[in-house]
Amino acid sequence: MTSSSTSHVFSALAPYGWDEAWADAFAPYEPEGLLPGRVVRVDRGQCDIVTAGGMLRADTAFVTPHDPMRVLCTGDWAVVEPGGNPRYVRTYLPRRTAFVRSTSSKRSEGQILAANVDHAIVAVSLAVELDLGRIERFLALAWESGAQPVVVLTKADLVPDAVTLSHLVQDVETTAPGVPVLTVSALDGDGLDVLVAVVSSGTTVLLGQSGAGKSTLANALVGEDTMTVQATRDADGKGRHTTTTRNLLAMPGGGVLIDTPGLRGVGLWDAETGVGQVFSEIEELAQQCRFHDCGHESEPGCAVLAAIDSGELPERRLESYRKLIRENQRIVAKTDARLRSEIRKEWKKRGAQGKAAMEAKRGRWA
Repeated sequence: MTSSSTSHVFSALAPYGWDEAWADAFAPYEPEGLLPGRVVRVDRGQCDIVTAGGMLRADTAFVTPHDPMRVLCTGDWAVVEPGGNPRYVRTYLPRRTAFVRSTSSKRSEGQILAANVDHAIVAVSLAVELDLGRIERFLALAWESGAQPVVVLTKADLVPDAVTLSHLVQDVETTAPGVPVLTVSALDGDGLDVLVAVVSSGTTVLLGQSGAGKSTLANALVGEDTMTVQATRDADGKGRHTTTTRNLLAMPGGGVLIDTPGLRGVGLWDAETGVGQVFSEIEELAQQCRFHDCGHESEPGCAVLAAIDSGELPERRLESYRKLIRENQRIVAKTDARLRSEIRKEWKKRGAQGKAAMEAKRGRWA
């Protein structure tokens, strides 16, 4: 690129997170005349990409389609052909971070939800009873992704009593050590200024169940009614899946937001580090146990059990920790088994190819 075109790319794409490091990563593709752009939305083998020349539509067929971890996703920085009908994405630049969960199928595969994320907002509705275990699950995936999680308690206007609200915040803070916990009412604007200050730089992904108020929150952050908002069911506080795809939106105060559909299932995907971060107080206590391989069940000298007996550690936290550790170990074991199976298949395939080649040679020699 010429200096003027480089300057134009920076000025046009900087609001979407373009920086010197991304420019360096893209440099090998410049001689081919390819374009850099950020993926705004992906659906049915095509995607919308914002480039220095504006928004364009491109086909994703060239990007590996068989591995769910390597498909193009919202938040990726794509390398796009300058023209053609259809226009194709050649590849994407190496990801800095990736938010991944296990697929809802029984196959041991991960599904990438968003790429190159700096902050992960876990939206939790105060219209229904808090599910602390689900919050811990979201936080484990957020920490594992490399993003900084933030818990946002939405619909705070539905809890007018200040003492009750304070207790709810305290419960979540105990569940989320080291994570900011904010209360927000998108309807009257309370708490939005603090949240905007937190996410005004970098890329933020918005996560949560249907009915958590994500679309209303996204509209408040973006400053316009970008997302359709549907009423929550009175019976159980759950909403419809208003957002059906992941969309990347520029925020007027700086930074970009990726809104995601409501997630019914939030399976862990090789998230040992994330689980340890969520339950950091248990991991710290475990260092004081008499035995280094203490299972915190009934072993003598267990610092974790002593903390439960003294009331320092809620028993619910330990049970949740055990549950997520077991789940993560199962998915890792499945993944390892799948990889071993794929390697064996590849060996058999190569062996058959080698055998066929030898037989062909013998046929020529005969």
